Amino acid sequence: MTLRTAVIGVGHLGRQHARIHAELAAEGVCEFTAVCDLDEDLARKVATERQANASTDWPTLIGQVDAVSLAVPTESHCDIACGLLEAGIHVLVEKPISRTLEEADRMIAAGKKSAAILQVGHAERFNPALVALRPHVRNPVYFEIHRIGQFTARSLDIDVVLDLMIHDLDIVQWLVGEDIEVTSLHAVGIPILTERVDAANARLEFASGAVANITASRVGTERIRKMRFFQPHDYVAVDYATNYASISNLAPASGIAGWPGVRTQTLEVKEVEPLRAEIEAFLLSASLGSVPMVSGGDGRRALALALRTLKQIQEHTVRSGVSAFLRNA
Repeated sequence: MTLRTAVIGVGHLGRQHARIHAELAAEGVCEFTAVCDLDEDLARKVATERQANASTDWPTLIGQVDAVSLAVPTESHCDIACGLLEAGIHVLVEKPISRTLEEADRMIAAGKKSAAILQVGHAERFNPALVALRPHVRNPVYFEIHRIGQFTARSLDIDVVLDLMIHDLDIVQWLVGEDIEVTSLHAVGIPILTERVDAANARLEFASGAVANITASRVGTERIRKMRFFQPHDYVAVDYATNYASISNLAPASGIAGWPGVRTQTLEVKEVEPLRAEIEAFLLSASLGSVPMVSGGDGRRALALALRTLKQIQEHTVRSGVSAFLRNA
């Protein structure tokens, strides 16, 4: 049966979801039924562009759709997702999964009760460079990650940890091992242009001995999306922005001095749009009733690390006197 789909929330990111749902519908993958947004004019505009029905009231979609992309502000994730999941509607919710772990637990429980799929929108897992690299990852021990963006007026309802860094918190946990405990976490951060944290750094230590140093900023002068890590005998480089991934290791010694060289393998990367791959995976999981690529549990795990990071940042601002400085600024 072809799934009937809808997109709830058609701001900047939701519009991209609507575009892809419409493209997949044109290919016969799904039936794109509706666009829903509190802004009636916006809902009608996007619905007209994508040849779907328009709505401003998400409960009216119940009984009319089978699967939904949910791209509303984080504060509304739990109430809307639970209402849909309890009705048996599959939900792809944008990251972060929710504001709190309690809300995440409610969403996960709602999906389990109705057997509806809950997938969380950590799109970097579908980045073609990371997809090409994943089979080569084995026991990573040290990560250096930078995710820098130029300031925009989007996603200012959350701080940079929940907006940007959460991608890398999820990826590092995924690569190290989802069952490997984070034994230590230290973080610093500061508001710069907003009242929330705009730039942050976190250092994670895992029970396996792996260490990750992650920097995120939304007030940079250029866009950077890079990850470097070491694993036994290998140095791995990933550039999410250019879809580049390579693995470097020692070549056999040669020459009079007998020093080893370095050989680098650039991985073959299949060019795909991560968001499209994410939505396709969601619809396939919904059709088959299979475990999603990024489950509610995965989203909860990333949120837990992000909230733990924010707690450390808050404690550091008090110890360093930054909080007092900001109050008096």
